Amino acid sequence: MIYHCCDERRRNKVAAHPTLNGIDYLEVLDREAPLGSPRQQTLLVRLFKAVPPGFAAQQVRIEGGERVRGVRVEWVAPASAPPAEATPAEAAFFAGLPEPDHVLLVRVDRYGDFSPYRLRLVRSALDETPPQNFDPRLSEVEFSFKVECDSEFDCRKREDCPEEPVPAPEIDYLAKDYPSFRRLILDRISQLVPDWRERSAADLGVTLAELMAYVADQLSYRQDAIATEAYLETARLRTSLRRHALLIDYPMHEGCNARVWLHVEVNADGVALPRAGTRFYGRVPGLPSRIVPGSRDDEAALRKSPAIFEPLHDVVLYAAHNEIDFHAWGDRRCCLPKGAIRATLAGHLAVLEAGDALLFEEVLGPSTGEPGDADPAHRHVVRLVSVRKFSPDDPAAPLTDPVSGAEITEIAWAAEDALPFPLCISSVTDEAHGEVELDRVSVARGNLVLADHGFTLPADENLGSVPPARLVYPPERDANRCTGAEPVELSPRFAPRLRNLPLTYAGTVLKTTVKEGVSRTERLAFDPEAPAAFAMQWLMEDCLPAITLNGGTWTARRDLLNSEPDDPHFVVEVEHDGSASLRFGNGVHGQRPKTGMAFTTRYRVGNSRAGNVGADTIAHVASGDGSVLGARNPLAAQGGVDPEDAAVVRRRAPQAFRRQERAVTPEDYAEVTERHPGVQRAAATLRWTGSWYTVFVTVDRAGGLSIATDDFEPRITRHLERYRMAGHDTEINDPVFVSLEIDLLVCVQANYFRSDVRAGLLAVLGNRMLPDGRRGLFHPDNLSFGQTVYLSSLYAAARQVAGVGSVQVTRFHRQGSEDPGPLADGFLRLSRLEIPRLDNDPNFPEHGVLRLSLFGGK
Repeated sequence: MIYHCCDERRRNKVAAHPTLNGIDYLEVLDREAPLGSPRQQTLLVRLFKAVPPGFAAQQVRIEGGERVRGVRVEWVAPASAPPAEATPAEAAFFAGLPEPDHVLLVRVDRYGDFSPYRLRLVRSALDETPPQNFDPRLSEVEFSFKVECDSEFDCRKREDCPEEPVPAPEIDYLAKDYPSFRRLILDRISQLVPDWRERSAADLGVTLAELMAYVADQLSYRQDAIATEAYLETARLRTSLRRHALLIDYPMHEGCNARVWLHVEVNADGVALPRAGTRFYGRVPGLPSRIVPGSRDDEAALRKSPAIFEPLHDVVLYAAHNEIDFHAWGDRRCCLPKGAIRATLAGHLAVLEAGDALLFEEVLGPSTGEPGDADPAHRHVVRLVSVRKFSPDDPAAPLTDPVSGAEITEIAWAAEDALPFPLCISSVTDEAHGEVELDRVSVARGNLVLADHGFTLPADENLGSVPPARLVYPPERDANRCTGAEPVELSPRFAPRLRNLPLTYAGTVLKTTVKEGVSRTERLAFDPEAPAAFAMQWLMEDCLPAITLNGGTWTARRDLLNSEPDDPHFVVEVEHDGSASLRFGNGVHGQRPKTGMAFTTRYRVGNSRAGNVGADTIAHVASGDGSVLGARNPLAAQGGVDPEDAAVVRRRAPQAFRRQERAVTPEDYAEVTERHPGVQRAAATLRWTGSWYTVFVTVDRAGGLSIATDDFEPRITRHLERYRMAGHDTEINDPVFVSLEIDLLVCVQANYFRSDVRAGLLAVLGNRMLPDGRRGLFHPDNLSFGQTVYLSSLYAAARQVAGVGSVQVTRFHRQGSEDPGPLADGFLRLSRLEIPRLDNDPNFPEHGVLRLSLFGGK
């Protein structure tokens, strides 16, 4: 019988035997053969003892082979006494072998093929038993003539000892609870031990059976729970819902905290308000406006659990920016119109710079002059893009009003921050209040701080350390048991849970900067160079938990799918009750923490709609600087969102994968272009340009702006890059505007002035915003690609103007084309890339002309 053994000890025992001989190993003389010696035809058989004298060729047999069979032995001899057939070079080589008297030389008539051969030592040609004093186990050896030929396989012999499969036990799948498990175990014991019939609850055997039934009941419940969590429709844990939704690219969100603009009042210049350690509290009766951190007032405020906000940035405050008057250039009853992006401030504001935020606030009622009658809705925050405070003639001299000589400061802000309402600067009170002139109806305020809801815990929280592995993976049944492989440890589950809740989730934005030709993208709480309106705009999928581990060496991510094996990333998983636990990587997606690694964390609490407090509800600032007098929120906090509901996830997640995240057809390019916030409509055309396909994307921007304005073209190109298909080039261009030429014949009612009716018609048929917030008929945002212009819309808009008795369109066609067809048909069709335009601007008559002929009236 031939065994496969891992430890072959018989060789050592035969070598140590005083008389017993045997084969230690066999070598095929191939590349090292001396000159004149045939390769692969000389076998060097190494024995444990010296070669017996008189050993003949008939005592050596070679068996095996596939293509070359019947290899015959020509001669044998000890290496210490080579035969006469050996050449002098061979004799010298054989004599130089270690212990040549222990080497049996075997010369064969030819070499074999690549299959295995077996060399056996026998007593004679007729007797196959091993020679006298030779071990029967070590009197034969398997070898290959091609052992020195190149091979891709390991020459080490594989010893396989697979286990027989264990028969599966008979399982009663109907047993799912404690009584059924108890009955099943007792019945099984009765079969194995028929004499055991004890059923007393005090018996040790019954106690053990009931204990196992209890454990089985718990495991059965766990098994059912796992099966329940395996599907989106039946999962109950929020963690399970989140993971299922992520499989189909639906990022389930955990809510977001609110943000608010705060105005901080100081009585000195250059007051630094650091981000760290500063807090703002909701109104707590009986407490001062400024609270010293760590004081009794601070402890009393925290016990009341007010809404707590913390600044998002450091800021330097100035007393001159507490309240700034507008400069009206000596005029009275002035206002900043809706959509204004420029203003003049009174005084020389030497430290006011571009990038600073200002609040425009109505502080007096325009009709009464009373502070309580000021409209709280007339408050607006802008971020300055330019500040002009020095004279153009003398860069060191302040800018002044050349008439009055008063020092002034010219400011401007981005179009995204344009005034959403007319802001009254000065007025005259009504007759009931004495018709008094008011100069400071509205003011500007600096010293603004952007803050968000949440309270940073004062001390680090200890999360413990990663426990050592207690379990290992079982060895494979078909594995080679002779290799002695190291056991593979089963990683311990280290998912520490946070003690405080709810964990704060804060919105972030990606900002890309290019410096010296190198593009760098970083994630910020807000873009300090963007308009103020953008500070309140972010995507819910960009909300990240406000938590750091081990001093910031580990970073929180929404998921670990894009994390490398050595990235110190982790994920926060929140349950329905708000409890949060941490999940680390597995060594493939994200770094796996090592055994014994300790973790400490610092995080914020406060989330969801609880931070959406109303205006003027934040009344306290926690600061140790005595120059800080107080703080208030002139605008309501916004942006707070509750965690996504489970029912919403079950309804929306199955549809998430239908959202196209790549552009293949021209319609796809148009659709993904329209996802950009600055694009109203888009159209795409695919053309072969000689070497590749180019997608020409025609963009209709909001407000009718050109793609060359505000560096919009590179921004929309970067937006399309993430969706662009390989092999497609993209080009961005403006729409084809079609200028219209329209003549109207209007009859004015008798009691209306023709000039008033003309002004009303030019307004409703123009391309600007109306005072009541409506758009003119030909406003760029009312028109888009291929839109048919109907005469009925002209008639409907004109008849809305007070004083219009009747109206008739006498000319209606493309400018420069005297085509009576559109007027007769009642509509004008445009192609897919054309947009109608009627600016009626005397400076640019080529942008469309509207002629009004009015009769009647006054």
